[in-house]
Amino acid sequence: MTGAARMGWAALTAVAFGTGAMSNMRESRIPMPMPGGVPVRYTEGTVHGFLVLTTDAGDVLAHGDLLQVVSNEGIASRMVFRFPDGSVFDESATFTQQGVFALKSYHLVQSGPAFTDDLDARLSHSGAYSVTTKSHKDGSDHVYDGTIAMHGDVYNGMVPVIVKNVSTRENTSVHLVAFMPEPRMITLELAPASVTEKVHVGGHQETAVNFALKPQLGFFLHIAAKLTGKMPPDSHMWVVTDDVPAFARSEGPLYTGPVRRIALASPSTTH
Repeated sequence: MTGAARMGWAALTAVAFGTGAMSNMRESRIPMPMPGGVPVRYTEGTVHGFLVLTTDAGDVLAHGDLLQVVSNEGIASRMVFRFPDGSVFDESATFTQQGVFALKSYHLVQSGPAFTDDLDARLSHSGAYSVTTKSHKDGSDHVYDGTIAMHGDVYNGMVPVIVKNVSTRENTSVHLVAFMPEPRMITLELAPASVTEKVHVGGHQETAVNFALKPQLGFFLHIAAKLTGKMPPDSHMWVVTDDVPAFARSEGPLYTGPVRRIALASPSTTH
């Protein structure tokens, strides 16, 4: 399995933050996902978030933006990181939130020396896809086009939105299309920890739930990943649950490679 064939874990860490969430339903009982998708509890709004990408040791790798815009057609969300060496990670998704969340389109671009391979992947709600890869090792190009059978709960680029709308007491399963580089449909289990944690905002504390994001590879993918020593690790996402849910931080591979952390950043002014 080549570097490009490692899982498309960007979908696990793409962020759509709580600053764009507005209370939509206040029932204490959270509805379970329907066959057509996860029910909307908190509608998304317009957002411009500032992000920082670090190693697990806290070393800064890149700064980025989350841009989310509401229109009559739905929500357009984009997360982009720009690295000092010119590398770019750019992920965008469009989706609707009419009763349930539904992905309409997805686009992922990673390019530059920060990655093993360049990748440009597109996916539509119909299942049509187009994937282009270029190896940094030998310069070889590969193009994949076709159609994959879709589920109503495919949430590439939307996982943090979905995590804010599912149960904090029971596991929830949704689907992702992983680009390996040819697309494969996988199940993603969202598993909330049984014990809450405290996150600090200045001198103030908020309650947060740590969701483990567990990809379920299926028998043959599991065997292939185990044989090559490339079993994808679980990712984690911390969501503040007091009043209106909000993203706190995430931890896991950024598409491929080692564990990375994504957190909110505060812009500073010069005097």
